[in-house]
Amino acid sequence: MRAFAVLCLTVPLAGCGSFDQEAKTVVRISNWGGAGDDSEYEKIILDEYQKFESNNPGVDVRVEGIPGEYVHKMLLNFTAGTQPDVMVLDASSAAVFVNNGLLQDLTPFIEKDPDFAIDDYYPNVVDIAKRGQKIYAIPGDFTPMVMYYNKDLFDAARVPYPDASWNFEKFLETAKKLTIPERNQYGFVFPNWMPSWIMWLWNNGGDVLSPDGKRAGGFFDSDQNVKTIEWLREMIVKHKVAPTLSEAASTGVDLFANGQAAMAVSGHWAIIGYKNAPKGKDGKPKIDWKRLGAVALPHNTPQSHTVMYESGFGIPKVAQHPELAWKLIKMWTSYDLQSRYNASGIAVCARLDVSKQRAKDEIEAQFIPIIQTARPPWGARVEGYEAVERIGKVMMDSVLTGGADVRTALKRAAESIDREFGKR
Repeated sequence: MRAFAVLCLTVPLAGCGSFDQEAKTVVRISNWGGAGDDSEYEKIILDEYQKFESNNPGVDVRVEGIPGEYVHKMLLNFTAGTQPDVMVLDASSAAVFVNNGLLQDLTPFIEKDPDFAIDDYYPNVVDIAKRGQKIYAIPGDFTPMVMYYNKDLFDAARVPYPDASWNFEKFLETAKKLTIPERNQYGFVFPNWMPSWIMWLWNNGGDVLSPDGKRAGGFFDSDQNVKTIEWLREMIVKHKVAPTLSEAASTGVDLFANGQAAMAVSGHWAIIGYKNAPKGKDGKPKIDWKRLGAVALPHNTPQSHTVMYESGFGIPKVAQHPELAWKLIKMWTSYDLQSRYNASGIAVCARLDVSKQRAKDEIEAQFIPIIQTARPPWGARVEGYEAVERIGKVMMDSVLTGGADVRTALKRAAESIDREFGKR
């Protein structure tokens, strides 16, 4: 079986070595992207790979984009013995690679490299791929999920901007003031995407799984979660401060980016879309991204909780060229590359120096205090967590669209999750 040829899209770098050159050492790096384009970002990355090859004569860097089912296809590569020298690790699915010993402990590389300091990175971001004293990936960038708000809509309604001390009651009160039916304006938009709503459970004292991540029964269907989901349903169905799932879908647009919702939960990546917001009849963007705010989520707990989604760089256990792989990771996580790459606004840089430099920007600065209490996603620790998110989405849809009893829906979801876990 030619697993490598089937599963990976191999992209040789233009002008960076060719297939017919002899004595080339091929260093492979895999990620979940597709073919490159002519964007400024792609030009920066291509330039860095070319520099890497120039600084390491005889080396040919191959970038393997694996769009769609990245985790499954990477696991097949490991099974077939065709794993790369470097793989980009997604925190949402890191557990399957880290827990099964598929990656090398990078601590020996760190300890013998005088030019690398793990203290240059956010400690809680490093911890995502850390087990005990062993570090299995160096973080590149990440995002905590935040509450975005449109300052122009707040100002028009004469509503004070939210701050990190707000609770559920204050949030609902704010959303009601910003819901203006005659303008087709909602206070909030609620998508049924579990990574964007699990934090509501955390911020009301609940959770999805037991602390050890082994079961959902007694946790996902807890009394506290019943209260939270009922509250979310009332927010949409009774108070009508957010559109129903069907109403939101029928518009065919991102209501927040379209200037029709005053608040929305999303990650740092959303800024890219907000910068390219649709334009109105007057030719002006429907939202001014420079007039957006980002704040911690409302919480009935002593402090706000959120989740952070991160990508990092790991070296497979049997990589052919581990020393060159480490050099490639150092290049990717260097101050020079990260400061240029991160200027796109796609995420928060895991490097403290670049992150603080970027914080000179008003929106970027609002992310900094939220980072300190951000949690890793469950998928960073629990294998097969994608089943939880799939079941959670079905549960929420049954409650918000099908009118299912909340307690019953949560109980069924918890039972389904535990059955899935029992198959592992």
